[in-house]
Amino acid sequence: MKVIKVKNYEELSRTAATIIAGTILSKPDCILGLATGSSPVGTYDQLAAMYEEGILDFSHVKSVNLDEYVGLDGSNDQSYRYFMNKNLFSRVNIDVKNTYVPDGTNPDADACCSAYNTLLENIGTVDLQLLGIGPNGHIGFNEPADHFEAGTHCVDLTDATIQANKRFFASEEDVPRKAYTMGIGNIMRAKSILLVANGKNKAKALAAALKGPVTPQCPASILQFHPNAIIVADEDAMSEL
Repeated sequence: MKVIKVKNYEELSRTAATIIAGTILSKPDCILGLATGSSPVGTYDQLAAMYEEGILDFSHVKSVNLDEYVGLDGSNDQSYRYFMNKNLFSRVNIDVKNTYVPDGTNPDADACCSAYNTLLENIGTVDLQLLGIGPNGHIGFNEPADHFEAGTHCVDLTDATIQANKRFFASEEDVPRKAYTMGIGNIMRAKSILLVANGKNKAKALAAALKGPVTPQCPASILQFHPNAIIVADEDAMSEL
């Protein structure tokens, strides 16, 4: 595992975008695993700027997203499909038909998760998987649990995650209570993993992930077993290490 400590969020975003750009430049038809939330927004801004400058070409890139809220469709401004369209896809020349997000409108959890697992098997190995980390150590929506989930599954969001995400909604009652998410097995199959972390609210989770025991109580700790994991974190996120 490689850990890169940076001063602030701006430097974090530039560093992460440079790593992702390297993947695209070395393999123009790469498969990117993408994440949502506040942490990668700056990274997507940097990637969009590189496209505008003519450095990057996304025309042959494919992407698979980690997760989606159950019950939200792509037109909902809190859905992760909407987030990706707004923050990256509409700003570069990627073919939207080559971008995949779990179907939050499918009420049949088994069918939705099975379909996404099949997609992940058929599309090929993800070249680089981008991750954030939750204050409770979750990656994707893999919440602390008594075991690691292998494949895409439906998860009940913990109160800690609901509290962390309520700032994006009009009220706490509007935050979805369930999500479809890639499992730890899906994530760990990526050739490389890039986790970005910023802010003191991530410090304890990051310390547990990097230095604590590998346990499903801190899902991100599984990254200690990945052969090519890169952690980019700012000073605040590294403050417990």
